[in-house]
Amino acid sequence: MKRLLFALALATATTTSPLRAASDDEVAARKLALEVAGAFSNDGFKIRDGNWGGKFVAGKSPLIQVNLYAGNQYWFTVGAAEAAKKVAITVFDEAGKPVVTDPYADTSVAAAGFAPANSGPYYIRLELAEGTPTAFCLIYSYR
Repeated sequence: MKRLLFALALATATTTSPLRAASDDEVAARKLALEVAGAFSNDGFKIRDGNWGGKFVAGKSPLIQVNLYAGNQYWFTVGAAEAAKKVAITVFDEAGKPVVTDPYADTSVAAAGFAPANSGPYYIRLELAEGTPTAFCLIYSYR
């Protein structure tokens, strides 16, 4: 019985994979996003715990669903690694219609701010407008 338990424990230990370390591009993208989101915190915005990250793929734009609440204000900030020369954010309501946002853009970082009129699901589309595919990080702030 002890041998069976030992064998099961050993098999379990060898089948789990270690955590993957973030690449330099992922770290750079998150740093840029946090720098801009930090500026919004000076205006009373709180940075939401967690973030979304990935890699831009040529010809495809990541789409992220978030649940937002009427009465709050939001800023969505995307940072990308150095290979991205221009990124963009578009926010859509649950019907798929673009909403009007306050834009901010700089070399490889962009932000979009707005206050939803209705609570519910919204969709954030990230675009690599110029540059080569690279890592990105999306962070959002609210107040």
